[in-house]
Amino acid sequence: MSKKKILVTGGAGFVGSHLCERLLQNPNYVVYSLDNYFTGSESNHITGVNYIKGSTVDIASLVDFTPDLVFHLGEYSRVEQSFDDIEKVWRFNKDGIFAVLEFVRQAGCKIVYAGSSTKFGDGGLGRSASPYAWTKATNTELVKNYGAWFNVPYAITYFYNVYGQREISTGKYATLVALFTEKMKQNETLTVVSPGTQRRNFTHIDDIIDGLVLVGEQGYGDEFGIGSDESFTILEVAELFGGKIEMLPERKGNRMTADVLSDKTKALGWSATRSLTDYINVLKKCDWEK
Repeated sequence: MSKKKILVTGGAGFVGSHLCERLLQNPNYVVYSLDNYFTGSESNHITGVNYIKGSTVDIASLVDFTPDLVFHLGEYSRVEQSFDDIEKVWRFNKDGIFAVLEFVRQAGCKIVYAGSSTKFGDGGLGRSASPYAWTKATNTELVKNYGAWFNVPYAITYFYNVYGQREISTGKYATLVALFTEKMKQNETLTVVSPGTQRRNFTHIDDIIDGLVLVGEQGYGDEFGIGSDESFTILEVAELFGGKIEMLPERKGNRMTADVLSDKTKALGWSATRSLTDYINVLKKCDWEK
């Protein structure tokens, strides 16, 4: 039996590298990554994965084989920063999705698209709250339309505030749990954007990958949310870390809530099994409470 070729766009990024690592555990898969290394890193490379360097816009010329399945994770994925980076957001997310959908249409393969839970924020108002949110929300519509127009098989997933090993911990694109971890190591104040009552469903990377692989194998259609049922405010997360806290002014695009739509993913047999509180307690023992 010939092995299935699986392509992961953004395969050198935080979520993508973990997905590649998990897919490699299946002896029937050959795993490829396409990444432009905007936030991805060669330090995330997994032995056994075939790496292709380049933009999703150029996927048709860069990928010289026909995949059986494409996980499309390789897009711009920051809310507040997207106001300053709108040209990158457009190229990576809008030009990119068109090129990838045309590629999978020609290949005749399934696409698993990583949508953004921002579109469910604040009762649906979140979909237009930032350039990032809007591009991701409209991309999900285009994926669904390609399914209807051209019979492209698809599944759309939504991640909720992913944390875990290989998160970006410093600089403009750092994510919250990794940023707080780094600040605690350096004995620095934890900064919380006002009002601090923004509520998030922090989900461990291993739970995300469990859901992604399952949806890749069995899921078809929209609304495969992969998010923990447990939620915390940003201020509560800072308090879990136990450091000094400084409140920052409010910022554009920062939603207050987002509904977790995980019923379809749970129907496939998935559930979140890791806890943010447990994760932070382990970090405390290992990293800064020495």
